[in-house]
Amino acid sequence: MQWTSILAIYALFWVMSAFVLLPFGVRTHDELGIDKVPGQADSAPGNFRPGKLVVRATLVAMVLTTIYVLNYVYGWIGIDDIRIFPEPPARGS
Repeated sequence: MQWTSILAIYALFWVMSAFVLLPFGVRTHDELGIDKVPGQADSAPGNFRPGKLVVRATLVAMVLTTIYVLNYVYGWIGIDDIRIFPEPPARGS
């Protein structure tokens, strides 16, 4: 596998991880006891920390990319292992 392919797979895993991890650890102003700005949505985050999100997404993406590349190299799980539907019967028999 080429390093550019690994980099592209890492980028996909990073974006997916960032979106999945986005709601974890975020609290609203009401939960934190902070005053809201007039016109602010009730669900607006009061403690959003993008740096923490970047670190978490980077770690998760590194682990997932490593597992993906190792599976590609060693072939632990192949297409035959995840086949859900049985082979269709042969025609004419």
